[in-house]
Amino acid sequence: MTVDTETTDVPGKLATHELVLLHGQPGSPADWLQVTCRLPVQFHASAIDRPGYGTSRLPAGGFAANARAVLDDLDSRGVQRAVLVGHSYGGGVALSAAGLAPHRVEAVVLLASVGPGCADGWDRLLAAPGIGPLCALAAWRLTPWFARARLARISRRQDRPLSPGEHVNWQIWAQASRGSPEHGPLWRTFLVEQRALLRELDELAAIISSVQAPVLLLADPKDRLVPLDTARQLMQGLPDARLQLVHGAGHHLPRRAPDTVADAIAAFMAAMKSTRRSPDERLCSVAYSSPASPGGRAVAEPCAPTASCSSPVTSCPFP
Repeated sequence: MTVDTETTDVPGKLATHELVLLHGQPGSPADWLQVTCRLPVQFHASAIDRPGYGTSRLPAGGFAANARAVLDDLDSRGVQRAVLVGHSYGGGVALSAAGLAPHRVEAVVLLASVGPGCADGWDRLLAAPGIGPLCALAAWRLTPWFARARLARISRRQDRPLSPGEHVNWQIWAQASRGSPEHGPLWRTFLVEQRALLRELDELAAIISSVQAPVLLLADPKDRLVPLDTARQLMQGLPDARLQLVHGAGHHLPRRAPDTVADAIAAFMAAMKSTRRSPDERLCSVAYSSPASPGGRAVAEPCAPTASCSSPVTSCPFP
């Protein structure tokens, strides 16, 4: 599946940009539909199946293999430079591509992205020999069926269809495909990516400091899948990055906070031509978004740069 979208809103200070939207694990281009319809008309957004998913003919792989697939896709469409927007596992792909071909990446936007410190005991269990394949197979056999049954029951009880932002975890699993002739069952893709996550995470952390493109990180402090500390470490390790907190959305930012995500991307790209901040300003500047913010938009809370301010979270006040 490919979602290739040109949007309709027209802010005045934006240039034309090519965006590549990279879904998570599991995930699909459909995860981005609520975001793409809210992006400015100057943005041409393309959301594609990553290797091992949907209509992609490429086998599942890790961050580096996915990054090469992104660059090959740009070549096939004649796109010289693009903004890479990655959610969760897709964030690792975006960072890998930015390190592999910095001249091809104009900017990077990371939504609840994997990174240093994101792997937990469950990730290690799923990647383990023997027990890992059994767990992955059981999850992919049982969870989609259970999710569809649960969503149908909720919809009947509410007497209306569910919106894309409701019960997002269940909706994603309910829409999970059983696989394709090219790749076999989708649980195998999941297993390949889990093993690659543990194998390549240190390599990903090592290239962070070499990423030349400006980076916007979006994260919810109460994300239960990827801890906020991962966003903190990415913020500190990337040469040109800012962190924006999105309260109340959880892990699935593209589905649960599409307005905030689209607004943040547009504002980030509009500000890219301004003078880059000093390292102290970069580390001390944190923005946040919450239901209390006017119109649900991001509210910036920059700290005054000082010699003692070395962490975007521990040294700067949050609401």
